[in-house]
Amino acid sequence: MTDDALDLFQQHRPVLFGIAYRMLGSASDAEDILQDAWLSWSRVDTAGVAEPRAYLARTVTNLSLNRLGSAAVRRETYVGTWLPEPLVTVPDAGGEVERAETVSLAMMVVLESLSPLERAVFVLKEVFGFAHAEIAAMLERTEAAVRQVGSRAKAHVQAGRPRYEAPPELRRRVTEEFLAACVGGDLNRMMEMLAPEVTLWSDGGGKVKAALRPITGADKAARWILGILLNRPVPDLAVHRVDINGQPGLLFSSGAAVDSVMVVELDQTGITAIRLVRNPDKLRRITVPKD
Repeated sequence: MTDDALDLFQQHRPVLFGIAYRMLGSASDAEDILQDAWLSWSRVDTAGVAEPRAYLARTVTNLSLNRLGSAAVRRETYVGTWLPEPLVTVPDAGGEVERAETVSLAMMVVLESLSPLERAVFVLKEVFGFAHAEIAAMLERTEAAVRQVGSRAKAHVQAGRPRYEAPPELRRRVTEEFLAACVGGDLNRMMEMLAPEVTLWSDGGGKVKAALRPITGADKAARWILGILLNRPVPDLAVHRVDINGQPGLLFSSGAAVDSVMVVELDQTGITAIRLVRNPDKLRRITVPKD
């Protein structure tokens, strides 16, 4: 191993983490992939690698594809709704993994519906800008096949994306107003802000209280949030405004422990979707902010 090898790996690390995270929906699994990629890279004569970024991306992509098989088995036995492992991100940081549009929880859920190959091609082409020829070499497919897969994946993603992309400041304001209504126990105000057919997804992984199925409807969603999330004996419950996967969100904490994170989606009718991650295994990487 040389210093150059380490420098090159660190230089491309944000891209590599971004690929693995979008492929697997898990920051913890993405970190494991990067560890394996580094072990492989440390044994390579880097002087003979013409395009380190593409070489490393190929390694991470193929390691991620291999891991997706075992991940799919785990998902089949997962208790309740599965949501991606959230990341607390820094606004306007410019990091590869923090591109709000391509790493939001909503987008991550859409990516989860793609086949592994479709996901790989979409992430490499649409998020990180690799050429079709480069991707074909990485995945050992013909360029024509990669173009076909990419076109299919892009159409699927476009169909699954929210039709309305709320400006960040509007999303931030609505999130804070919804928080105030929740904390104040103002059921009427909460329902005013929720679209009639709002859907609430909560991921507890069978380890903490969460709805096993999506909850649809403003009245049911509002009452569930008040009854389950806020009206319970939690020591030192506090709420923090943070960015979750590049979108304004809320972090609920109990002392020094993270209890839940919440992100909302909205359109002209109000809040259309609420995603709440409570599974403690998915919150281990997140620390309580010092407001």
